[in-house]
Amino acid sequence: MHPASTDLRRTLPRAAALWAGLVLASAVIAGLFHLAGFPAALLLGPMLAAIAFGVRGAPIRVPKIGFQASQALIGCLVAHAVNASIAATLMEDGLLIMAVVGVTVVAAATTGWVLTRIRLLPGTTAAWGSSPGGASAMVAMAEEFGADPRLVAFMQYVRVACVALTASVIARFLAGGAGGAPGTGSDATPLAVLGTLAVAGIGAWLGLRLRIPAGALIGPLVLGAALHATGLADMALPSWLLAIAYAGIGWTVGLRFTPATVRATLFALPGVLVATFGLIGLCGLWAWGLTFWLPIDFLTAYLATSPGGLDSVAIIAVGTHSDVSFVLAVQTLRLLVVIITGPMVAKWISRSAGGPR
Repeated sequence: MHPASTDLRRTLPRAAALWAGLVLASAVIAGLFHLAGFPAALLLGPMLAAIAFGVRGAPIRVPKIGFQASQALIGCLVAHAVNASIAATLMEDGLLIMAVVGVTVVAAATTGWVLTRIRLLPGTTAAWGSSPGGASAMVAMAEEFGADPRLVAFMQYVRVACVALTASVIARFLAGGAGGAPGTGSDATPLAVLGTLAVAGIGAWLGLRLRIPAGALIGPLVLGAALHATGLADMALPSWLLAIAYAGIGWTVGLRFTPATVRATLFALPGVLVATFGLIGLCGLWAWGLTFWLPIDFLTAYLATSPGGLDSVAIIAVGTHSDVSFVLAVQTLRLLVVIITGPMVAKWISRSAGGPR
């Protein structure tokens, strides 16, 4: 028998057993979060279970196409909630939204500067790792500019996990929470579901083809919102399918925490956690200030200012009574700003903090 065939026969049963264990652990943890009344329980459960499996060295990963499909479905979920009103929100409160984005980006840049200045992380790694949004894009761009992709990925996904957890806790106590995965329509007929899946596929393809940041999420969101708002399509997906999408995103984030990455970054973990929660706290204070200037509640302001990630924050916003349009307007605009300014900010931090160019 060919050696490759033997190896495949040995690894497949182990991978199947690991996936079965991960699904079971995810369901148990998600069920506990649901009983406790936390929003996005079906995101948090898989994420925490995947972190445990990843740290213990489980050699399983969500395929890239699986993650993109999950993002596309979440984009359709959000499209049903925002009804193409993001543009109107940007027009009405554009200056204030830019101020919100600016404060978050400046705070993140300051965090990266401090981490580089005290030599906790090398070169421009701290700058890329501190960027508040677009985790996967930041990791890819950081590698192109000479930063350590493992450290950047670690910083980015620690931030994503911390933001998801803290936002869910805050939503639980402010809004009462909703642990389940909401469907996008009360009568998810087969025809409506097929139409929504078509929007997800076409939107994701266009978003990725046009190289839009987080294109697999933004493409279906924009296309679906436009079609839904004009009555040309009804966004409808069953809860079980959305639960799979939630899990796909949670598993992708959690399984990033591999033993090799943890070993390589353990020395920086205290500083990364302090910086992450410091940034979250600063955004929280800014969110509290926004409630005095805009007719929005604190939860909406907090989710809007939370430093990423777009997909997990969108899930929590849809699962609560937040103003989804405002949250997505701020989060999407900040993602674009971070993608555009990332290289310039990283170079500036490296030069001003005395790191290598």
